[in-house]
Amino acid sequence: MKLQRFENASLFYNRVKDYLLSQEAMHNLLLGIADTLIHHPHRYKSQPYLATVEVDREIVAVAMRTPPYDLVLSQIKDLGAVEVIAKDLHSFSETILGVNAPTVEAKAFAQAWRSLTNQSYQLKMAMRAFQLEQVQNISQASGYLRLATESDKELLVRWFEAFYLEAVGKVESDPKALINHHLQQHTAYVWQDQVSVSIACRGQLTPNGARIGLVYTPPEYRRKGYASACVAGLSQTLLNQGHKYCFLFTDLANPTTNHIYQAIGYQPVGDWHNYCFT
Repeated sequence: MKLQRFENASLFYNRVKDYLLSQEAMHNLLLGIADTLIHHPHRYKSQPYLATVEVDREIVAVAMRTPPYDLVLSQIKDLGAVEVIAKDLHSFSETILGVNAPTVEAKAFAQAWRSLTNQSYQLKMAMRAFQLEQVQNISQASGYLRLATESDKELLVRWFEAFYLEAVGKVESDPKALINHHLQQHTAYVWQDQVSVSIACRGQLTPNGARIGLVYTPPEYRRKGYASACVAGLSQTLLNQGHKYCFLFTDLANPTTNHIYQAIGYQPVGDWHNYCFT
């Protein structure tokens, strides 16, 4: 069992793409990160950790980390690869705050990291990955989907901060930088009624799809169908643009969003766990 690190994102992607595309929906996060590293490398300020574990030149695991974000693991064919990755990261004195991966792989890495570092771990979020091929239900909420513009920036920054405070209890990224990126790339969409009431952003791309992230509706506008309409509208927009699939992750602790997305046409493909180390 051999671990190979990559310095060049394009070479890494060429090596892992077939492995990741065999389960594109489950690997949409890794594929999206690779796409960003290749086409928008300025998004990450530090050298990424890009690695494969192979047996007889056959990939059995893929690992990625873009500091300061958590380690992300693929589905793993041989769980012995988890210890190989953990030891490699530890030998280079990597500081890891958490791991984000399919449930079995996430738990295995958390246990391996605890054995190496004596750091305890706890489940930060249980998630489910979804895939959509056809929008089944468009909400009848009043209003329409529109592309966000520079005039929305101040509002969207506030919504971004509120989204993260509600979802994870703290703002983990630079709100202004993220919103600026979405505005520059034309990937932020707003549901507009008499006023702006909801946001959904197109996230990273995969070869055949696009991920939706940062879905947020302020409390005063909830239970009116705005979020459902916004996500359905954006999903249809992405399909119309030529993407074969749309992907998203849900927080399993939020039954409302899980119901909304399935009503739109999203189908569950697998569960992920995000562990943090303390």
